[in-house]
Amino acid sequence: MPASQARHDVFQAVADPTRRKILKLLAEKEMPIASITERFPITRTAVNKHLFVLSEAGLVTSRKIGRETRYELQPEPLRELQEWLSFFEIYWDNKLSALKNFVESDEE
Repeated sequence: MPASQARHDVFQAVADPTRRKILKLLAEKEMPIASITERFPITRTAVNKHLFVLSEAGLVTSRKIGRETRYELQPEPLRELQEWLSFFEIYWDNKLSALKNFVESDEE
């Protein structure tokens, strides 16, 4: 789902630590909700709500196989996060270079 069609903000979706953990799980492989729920100390209903937010943000898709619903990561919307963070890399690089210069000049 293109970012313009997403109903939830990608940034909002990944702001929650549980949702970030779910995304990491799904990065490894497609999983049914029962397998996802086993890995968290929360109810299946709570996991389902997290999956709904991720789905609305376009970060996961689901498909029915028999009675089971399986979820799969859709990493494309994460590019928006990557682009936003990459803008700030120059600042991190500058700060690290300044720290390196400070430490090296202090050693002399």
